[in-house]
Amino acid sequence: MLNFEKKGNGAETLVLLHGFMENLSIWNDLEVHLSKNFNLLKIDLPGHGQSEIISEVHTMELMAEEVKKVLDSQNLDKVHLLGHSMGGYTALAFAEKYPRLLKSLTLFFSTYFPDDEEKKKLRIKSYRIIEEAFTTYAKAGVPNLFNPNERDILEGKIELATSIALSTNNLGALACVKGMVERTDKKHVLENLEAKILVIAGKHDNAVKTDSMIKNLPDKTNIKSYVLDCGHNGHWEKPSICAEIINTELLHNMPKNLIL
Repeated sequence: MLNFEKKGNGAETLVLLHGFMENLSIWNDLEVHLSKNFNLLKIDLPGHGQSEIISEVHTMELMAEEVKKVLDSQNLDKVHLLGHSMGGYTALAFAEKYPRLLKSLTLFFSTYFPDDEEKKKLRIKSYRIIEEAFTTYAKAGVPNLFNPNERDILEGKIELATSIALSTNNLGALACVKGMVERTDKKHVLENLEAKILVIAGKHDNAVKTDSMIKNLPDKTNIKSYVLDCGHNGHWEKPSICAEIINTELLHNMPKNLIL
């Protein structure tokens, strides 16, 4: 079973899924601001943190099934699910497979779009680099995920993110890259899901096409979206603001599509 940690004794369970080359420790800055009404369940996805590699290719559907096993082990049948980046892709696969288990789905600096052909080619080209020069790959990639206008004040967070990335098993990372290449369009999941849907995105996110993603969200009353002045890592760049949005939207109600 996947490695996980539980924090808090709130009435509402919020499951947190990290992104690529991350682990469950990425939530430390965010969780101190989250409501005491949440019981946090932080999970290491396959091949990351202390969770083992389970396949040569970690598809989002396979990882969603492993997340479901953790929920079953904790006797959880109705949860709030939040995923950062690759964790969001996994959360979408979970929502497609197990929609009745969700009170809410949060795409946290993530997208329902599949990779375009250019990005698929870049991922495929990275296979050999991840196998043979993972340190170079991680050190080159991580800084680009932060707001370029605030690199100076984010230096410590960039170093932390790089350290976490370097601690990732390179073959686990490779399995996930292969899985991300296989992702399909998941807009239909948002169109059909009855649970609350929250989208938190970054204006300077180099990994997600924020403008297009927000513009093409289904026009439904259960979908709320926020665009923040940050890059791809709101949990490190804007933790208090992100937590305030999560607390408000998942535990209360606000007008639709409030954009910050």
